[in-house]
Amino acid sequence: MSKEADNTQSNDNSAGSQLKDAWSIRPCSVYKDEYDDCTSIKARFHQYFIYGENVDCSQWKKDYDNCERYVNSNGNDVAAGEAVINSEAERRRKRLEAHYSNTTWKKRTHPPEDWSKPLPEWLAKKNENTFLEVKQMELDGRKPVEVVEKSFCAIM
Repeated sequence: MSKEADNTQSNDNSAGSQLKDAWSIRPCSVYKDEYDDCTSIKARFHQYFIYGENVDCSQWKKDYDNCERYVNSNGNDVAAGEAVINSEAERRRKRLEAHYSNTTWKKRTHPPEDWSKPLPEWLAKKNENTFLEVKQMELDGRKPVEVVEKSFCAIM
């Protein structure tokens, strides 16, 4: 391993040890791409059509700037790293908000007792000789793999 690679690896390790959730920081180019996409004419038109107004894209720009600062400092700018991590956590919280506030369905802690029971007879019969059934039989070794020799030669 080269000396440069050792330095990069040690910097990555020290950066990771300083921040608890450093794994959640995406590559900086992703934040820039998201900002560019959010501010494009096509996206602005879509935002106006869907929401009736333009969406605030400034958080993507802040995340990009903080990510660049964090990466360029080799993980020493902990405040910038934490800002990106907090932004990612907030984004994840908003995305899962409907899931956590759902009171219609009871959340399971384990699968049902009979989750692997055989299919009902009518459904098993309907599944016979389908492509997926034949492939599953081949994978299970219940049927030899069919080798189909096709000729793609055409004489005109």
